[in-house]
Amino acid sequence: SDVCSSDLEEMIASYLTAALAEGDPEFFQRALGDVAKARGGMAQVAQQAGVGRESLYKSLSAEGNPRFGTVVDVLSALGFKLEVVP
Repeated sequence: SDVCSSDLEEMIASYLTAALAEGDPEFFQRALGDVAKARGGMAQVAQQAGVGRESLYKSLSAEGNPRFGTVVDVLSALGFKLEVVP
């Protein structure tokens, strides 16, 4: 059974939302890195986000400390946006 594109996008969004809800920035960074690797690879995501591939790998590792703008740019490159809800 094929998972349709919109279902996959919803699953990824739910995964990233749950990772963010953990309240651990390193956990979210790793989750975002996992999604970036699975969605076309880091090189493509890095190019779309306007950062270097090696820099993106480092930023999204457990030891990384990405700028907030980088996180927003990577989410955008993946087709997502950060949203704050009450």
